[in-house]
Amino acid sequence: MKDEKLFSIGEVSKICNISTKALRFYDKIGIISPDMICKENSYRYYNKETLLTVPVVKYYKQMGFKLEEMQGLVEGNTYYYLEQNFHNKIEQLRFQEQQIHNSYIAVKDWYELIQEAKMVRENDVHDVAVKYIPEVTYCCLEQDFDYNYMESIINIEWTNYLEQAENEITGAVILKFQSFEDKMNGSCKRATIMQEAIHPCKDCMDRQTYGGFMAASVYHIGKLENIDEEYEKILAWAEKKGYKCGKESYERYVVDYWTTRDPEEFVTEVNVPIYR
Repeated sequence: MKDEKLFSIGEVSKICNISTKALRFYDKIGIISPDMICKENSYRYYNKETLLTVPVVKYYKQMGFKLEEMQGLVEGNTYYYLEQNFHNKIEQLRFQEQQIHNSYIAVKDWYELIQEAKMVRENDVHDVAVKYIPEVTYCCLEQDFDYNYMESIINIEWTNYLEQAENEITGAVILKFQSFEDKMNGSCKRATIMQEAIHPCKDCMDRQTYGGFMAASVYHIGKLENIDEEYEKILAWAEKKGYKCGKESYERYVVDYWTTRDPEEFVTEVNVPIYR
């Protein structure tokens, strides 16, 4: 019988495109061990069958298995053992996929808000316009309002509420005011914070539909302390165009304290339902 051909660790490294450091680590954790270690110089040697384990390890890594999870897998095992391990990995990856999807949606929506604000500022958009607001179901929470916009927008109570309900939200913060006249006059005491859920609400008991109506819409650029001047602009516009304003109003904070602490950079969309 011909002697079995052995490959040095350097040869395995070149053939399989893997570092010698990785091969030594695989030996340490019991995934790929050399078939012979020379007593004189401690050089490691691998036979062809062991060498062919390297592509298997690489494929398990591609599938998302951690090195410690590969023990008992790379050299083969029973159908039942593999089935259970693969089932567990599928569930784990499905959860990670959902997390990545949620993160992608949240980042994408925030990016689009920044782009919207950028275009508003570059084009100096400040005129009142008629706009259809698409109907969307939002998570919401009614709260006290004292014109402290920072505390209303970066809202600890709201954040805790969403965590308790196991909800992840996305997009702009919207504050709904039951009376835009009270808001305009500085006498508003309550507001409802609203944001869109990435996935259907789990334990969120407070949900409201926002939209499904025509609105007088205007962008406010700059600090929020003088945003109420936009309501006067909407009232004057509605009278001129022959519209009547609904009672409620919605302030959609496109760029706010979440993005920058410079109030001059803020962009807010004010929406008041209108009808003939």
